[in-house]
Parts: sequence; structure tokens; C-alpha cells
Amino acid sequence: MRFKTSLLLAFLIIFGASSVFAQDKFDENGKKEKPTKTPAPQKIDFKKGLKTGPQVAEFSILVYGNLRGRIGLNQIRKTTVEVGKLKTTNADGTVIESTYETTIKRAKDYNKEQIRFNQKLPSAEYALIYNGDKIFGIFNNTVFTPREDAAKAFQNRIWHSLEALLRYNESGATVKLEGEKTLMGVDFYKVAMTAKDKRKTDYYVSKKSLRVMMLEYEEDGVKYRRKYYDHNYAQGTLVPYRSVLWADGKIREEQTIQTITYGQTLDDGLFEEVKG
Repeated sequence: MRFKTSLLLAFLIIFGASSVFAQDKFDENGKKEKPTKTPAPQKIDFKKGLKTGPQVAEFSILVYGNLRGRIGLNQIRKTTVEVGKLKTTNADGTVIESTYETTIKRAKDYNKEQIRFNQKLPSAEYALIYNGDKIFGIFNNTVFTPREDAAKAFQNRIWHSLEALLRYNESGATVKLEGEKTLMGVDFYKVAMTAKDKRKTDYYVSKKSLRVMMLEYEEDGVKYRRKYYDHNYAQGTLVPYRSVLWADGKIREEQTIQTITYGQTLDDGLFEEVKG
């Protein structure tokens, strides 16, 4: 009953309170800004369930924004500082444990997001950076070009992610409902997201909670699957604190978030190439 009430409230927020989204905004010179485009309102029969990809995606966005949707996410997650642990299993079976820090500066277009991933291994520490245009690395204050496999893994972390679905509208991606599935006794909506460059990611969204519990994608003939666990709230938005990545059925990576903070002031130099 509680979930149905929350879902109804979510419906009223996104589809009934259109005046919230239609409020005029003005820049510092008093000129009227163009409103952000949002998906058109759609009538929904909750007894029959959600019937389109955008419906599933939009309600999931509401859930992760704690019923404030993308408005709440945009206001709270202007910047992100995430610290945690990684356990990586190589192809030969060796396991490497490391710590990481991901720093993100939000952009209106998800494709222009600035992201810095610092990883501290037992023998070295380095950073991979996406500055909204290209990927490069920094080691000992020296810029380097990452190996192809490292760059791809970093790209996949960005483009095949929960955040990519939450920002689908801003990045110009399309979402399509490909049906419903029951896995291990849990009912899911299967939503396929296709980016502007044709990258595809399949998301499994719980019909009960509308949380993203799993995603799948394929690259170079390898099938990847990432599952999300331990959803909890951080500064009023929903976050899965643990995820596990499989590659062709074998565990490749286990990630655990220790702390996550939103809204800190970040130095732009974090996302720039080192200047000698």
C-alpha cells in the first residue's frame, strides 16, 4: 500500500503538476531561458503496468530522485565525490584489491560530464579522466594515453551505467520497453537504451520498486552483466552501494562504495591535463 501511494504521488508529480516544469526561468541579464525539454505526459493504467520505455525510465528517475525526479537529481548531484573499494579478477584468475575515488562535475548534457577516476593499487596510483571530450591518464603528474583495454573499461563504466539511464533524456538516447521478465522470482521490466552513437544497454527494472537491479551489454563479442545491490539514500537520492560485474559469466569486478558526497565545490584543474 505504501508503495502504491508513493507511486501515485510520483504520477501526480511528473504528469499532473505540469506547471512545475513549465515555470519560466531567466538568466542574470533578465532574458528568458529556453525550458528544458521533458517527455510528453502519458496516461497510465497502473493496474496494467507501464507500457513504454520512457514510462519505465521516467518513473525510475523519480524513484532515484526520491520522488523529485531529475529536478532533485540536478539540484543535489551538481558534483559527486565517491570513495570505495574495488576487487578486480584478471583473466588468469589473479585478484587485485584497490581503493578508488571518482570525482564528477555534472553537465547539462551527460555526454559532456567531467569524470575523474583515481585508482590506488598496491604498487601504483594513477588517474583516468574524461573531460567531456576525450580520455587521458595521469601518472606522477605526467599525462599518458591509456591502453586500449583500460580506456574501454573506463568508457564502459560511464556509458553502460545506471547514471546513463537516469540521464538518457539529456544525452539524446532512446529507451524502448522490450517486455517483462521474471528472474529468480523477481518481476522486471526490460528496457533497451540506445545512445546516439548506437551503443546499446539493456536494463532490468524491478516492477515492484522501479529500481534498476541489473544491466547487460555486449562489446567485442563479450557479454557483460552488472548487478546492483544495497540501495540506500545519500543526501536524499537513492544509490546502490555495491555492484558486481560479470564478463561471459565470470566475475570481473566487485565495487563497494564507502562514502559518497554531493554538492562539494570542485577545482576545474582536476579534469585538465597537467601543464608543465
